[in-house]
Amino acid sequence: MKKLRLVEVLSILAITLAFPLLASAQGRNKEGKVGFGVKVSSLGIGIEAAVPVLHKVNIRAGGNFISYGHTFNQDGVTYKGSLNWRSGEASLDWFPFWGFHVSPGVLFYNGNKITATASVPGGNTFTLNGTTYTSGNPTTPINPITGVGTVGFTKFDPKLTFGFGNLVPRSGRHWSILGEFGVAYQGSPKAALAFQGTACNSGNCVNAATDPTVQANVAAEQTKLNHDMSFFKFYPIVSIGFGFNF
Repeated sequence: MKKLRLVEVLSILAITLAFPLLASAQGRNKEGKVGFGVKVSSLGIGIEAAVPVLHKVNIRAGGNFISYGHTFNQDGVTYKGSLNWRSGEASLDWFPFWGFHVSPGVLFYNGNKITATASVPGGNTFTLNGTTYTSGNPTTPINPITGVGTVGFTKFDPKLTFGFGNLVPRSGRHWSILGEFGVAYQGSPKAALAFQGTACNSGNCVNAATDPTVQANVAAEQTKLNHDMSFFKFYPIVSIGFGFNF
């Protein structure tokens, strides 16, 4: 059985505590309403719940998830990538007028990650940091190049969103159409690359996992990738959905 990591345990606790918080706020709410919603967003498919705590203020919490796979080739290396978005969020919704809201909040659990396996068939060439290698021994292409790559994000991120629609409208309506946009500040994503197998250059074959020259080229590729993703500090949030309250 897979052991839960500390961050996963804390996230489960955070989600467990979030809904009693909603319930506590609901207990102080004279209108006696609670709203539930489903949405599709740049964070994935989401579910959420909200209760009013003041005439123009709600507390809202929920979770999002999505998975997607894609295979691509880069510099002779075939990557089979998997995007797994998992997050928990909480917001304070302030409605200054009509159904428009301003919502400071947090991703109290950002489990978003990208993983990929890498491979180069024996006898094929590939490039790392401008250096061309042959995968496996050229005469008997055994022990070809394989590898893994990951991209991770910070686990706790502030966010600010704006939108239209109220999960618990004061008008008495039971259905709501929801739209929202904004950003979460997640810092720069961090990539990690690792390769193993036999890499040959100019007739010299080495173990890619231990050879200092190959490892230096892998590190250079990793640095370049991190630099290319540095603009991704702000993650865009766009969503649309509908809600029901009772």
